[in-house]
Amino acid sequence: MKPSSRSVHEERRWSAELPTTQSDLCMSLTVWRKSLVMSCNGFTVINSDGNVVYRVETYMGQRPKELVLMDGVGKSILTMRRNKNLRIFLDTWFIYGGEIGAHCISTKRSEEQPIFYVKKCINILHNNPNVLAYVYRGRSTDEKYVYMIEGSYSHRSCKVVNEAKKVVAEIKRKDAIIGGVSFGVEVFMLIVEAGFDPGLAMALVLLLDQMFS
Repeated sequence: MKPSSRSVHEERRWSAELPTTQSDLCMSLTVWRKSLVMSCNGFTVINSDGNVVYRVETYMGQRPKELVLMDGVGKSILTMRRNKNLRIFLDTWFIYGGEIGAHCISTKRSEEQPIFYVKKCINILHNNPNVLAYVYRGRSTDEKYVYMIEGSYSHRSCKVVNEAKKVVAEIKRKDAIIGGVSFGVEVFMLIVEAGFDPGLAMALVLLLDQMFS
């Protein structure tokens, strides 16, 4: 495995608009629930060419307040910050473009406002038990969600669908067995459809892992 020499996010600014990818093809990524850095929690994401395209490294234990998604060479792409204003069982996160500082929550500069808001679905309050989370633009949930995540993360079987119910990304088990040992749930596939940003798809995987692991 080697870091990708050029990130799909290079020289691209995030906005609250519908994310797009620079590729016109469906992308298949292998997600390994392990950091390549010693004594560190995280994820390593590998493309079909064997290049490391995304990395996550956390040093703060199993329930961090912030996660940073990096490309293969360590450049920050997205920052996910837990919403401190809600009770713990209402697990909600803000997603920001790039890497943010501790001052960003209080600033009014548009480039440091969250681009997405992800809210865990409480099944006892919802008539569809398959729904895991909703994704909204910006900071507010006043408007209709732009993406819905359904399925079972513990079984690594999830779909991200848009407002038109079209699947834009999918988490699947990696079924291959090597030497008689199954990959289990620590290694799985992330399938990203054309037109959907793979970085955002991976960010949603990270949040599902926080909400349901």
